[in-house]
Amino acid sequence: MKDPLRVRRCCLLGPPPEWLKRPEDDVRVDLENGVMTAVREGLNTFVCGLDRGVGIWGAEIVIRLKGQFPDMGLRMVACIPYPGFDAEWDDPWRNRYRVLLSLAEYVKVLFPFPSPAARRIRNEWAVIHSARVIAVCGRDDKEMREAVFCAGKNRVPVKRIEG
Repeated sequence: MKDPLRVRRCCLLGPPPEWLKRPEDDVRVDLENGVMTAVREGLNTFVCGLDRGVGIWGAEIVIRLKGQFPDMGLRMVACIPYPGFDAEWDDPWRNRYRVLLSLAEYVKVLFPFPSPAARRIRNEWAVIHSARVIAVCGRDDKEMREAVFCAGKNRVPVKRIEG
């Protein structure tokens, strides 16, 4: 059965900050512009993986826009690979992650424990449950290539942003 909510969802994917080729501020501006374009085109739910970097920045953008424009009906769905995903991060990232988890309308957890395949499967779940993907592409990244391939296979359009 097809997911009827998929038509209003947009998945945000991208690398950690150290994999970017461009300045963080430039990437964040392009990411926000991508989110705003998606909103103008009728998408209102953003599936965010909450990874360090793009995953957290994207969720923060959605939460900020939700506060600025409460009538838009924006929602942020946190899609995480497993509980404790943030366990090895430094405190600033961990704190941001935990705040965003608490602000998510829904939290989807794919595995009950860490698994080598968890991030790939999380990305695939986010892609196939979305009508569009906004993908920030940094250095050559196997996970991103697999997510974009999954989007193509499932006819989900991808808006690429150079990272």
